[in-house]
This record gives sequence, C-alpha cells and structure tokens, in this order.
Amino acid sequence: MQRVQFEKGKQREFLKKVILESGAPSLRRLNQFGFDIPYSTWKNYFVEVRHLPKNLFLELCQLIRINPNEMDIKFLPSNFGQVKGGKISKKDLNIRNN
Repeated sequence: MQRVQFEKGKQREFLKKVILESGAPSLRRLNQFGFDIPYSTWKNYFVEVRHLPKNLFLELCQLIRINPNEMDIKFLPSNFGQVKGGKISKKDLNIRNN
C-alpha cells in the first residue's frame, strides 16, 4: 500500500483542514463520512507517527473538494520501511553462517 509523505507538520495541517471543511466536530467524528478507521489510528496520523495511506488521502481530498495534485506531497513506494529491515536480517544470516 502506497503512503503519502508530507513535509513536517503539514499532515496535521491537512487533517485540521479536513475536519474544519467537512464540518466534523472532531478527529474522532471523521468516521461519520463512511471511514472505518479506529480513533487511535486517526490520532497516529494526526501526530504524524504514521503516514496517511494513499487511498485514504485521496478520499479525504475528494471529501473536502481539493485537488491532490496541487499539494506538496510525495508518494512513498509500497515497500517503504521494509528495505532496511530486509538488509539487516540478510547481514545477520551471513554472519551466523560463517
């Protein structure tokens, strides 16, 4: 699953804009628009611990009627965050075999 990378602080700004323009009273209430996302996950997106999934980002853009192409974002590859772990475990295997 592709993820969206914002500049630092911009993902929170984007979610605040979504809350404001959608008329949702809070982050927790964004699920009233048909999303089935736990509040803890919304909170992780809000405090920028996790990157937004591309499909959720596009749905939020559609909800508040903004063009995602006009935003300063970068789409991360679907294997983002997995490459380093794979290389580390491969090195460990070589060390153990010698």
